[in-house]
Amino acid sequence: MKLPWKKWDHILKLDPDKDLPPGVTYEDVCTTGTDAIEIGGTTGITSSKMEEVIQACTDFNVPLYQEPSSVGAVVHHEGLDGYLVPIVLNADSSVWVVGAHKEWAKIDSNIVWDRTWTEAYIVLNPNSAVARYTNAYCDQKPEDVAAYATVAEKFLQQPIVYIEYSGMFGDPEVVKAAQKALTKSSLFYGGGISDYDSAYEMKSCSDTIVVGNILYNEGLDAVIETVRGAKDAA
Repeated sequence: MKLPWKKWDHILKLDPDKDLPPGVTYEDVCTTGTDAIEIGGTTGITSSKMEEVIQACTDFNVPLYQEPSSVGAVVHHEGLDGYLVPIVLNADSSVWVVGAHKEWAKIDSNIVWDRTWTEAYIVLNPNSAVARYTNAYCDQKPEDVAAYATVAEKFLQQPIVYIEYSGMFGDPEVVKAAQKALTKSSLFYGGGISDYDSAYEMKSCSDTIVVGNILYNEGLDAVIETVRGAKDAA
């Protein structure tokens, strides 16, 4: 099976709990040049909010994926290309590795398994919502992150390893350590990418960068600059 993200340099993540900047439409968002739209968030996410954003993005020629943060937020919609489901390797509870996923599988008979993949998150910003939500242990040295990446690829057969600094720009040396540890899994990086240079730097040591907050904080032109940086680094 061809893995769709293997050709992605840039993902734009939309948070259904946030409003777009004034004057910006979902058509604008979908035509920034990003390789894919991922719809998800950590808190305040409901199925109705999720469905509203999915519906708004379905008429444009960009791959559209849901990243569900809870069972209650999962939406089955014909406009979706698939699901990218987090597991948090450095969370303090197995709930965030397998427990919540077991509950989803138990109650949802409509999971499309051939379009559903997991992302092995390594959460590294202790002040982020996802770190607080999962009680992640974020004090990880480069060698620890490399070991997590190895476990994700070799033991858990994860197709994606996701270095998540959500809300802050991360340490490139940490990302490089994960990159060196992987031979098959794709490496995603997210966190603090705010312009061309930061996009270029992190794409240079990962397979795919993920941007999100910049849309809501800086606007559409800033997102387009990160697309340009990612493409130039590819």
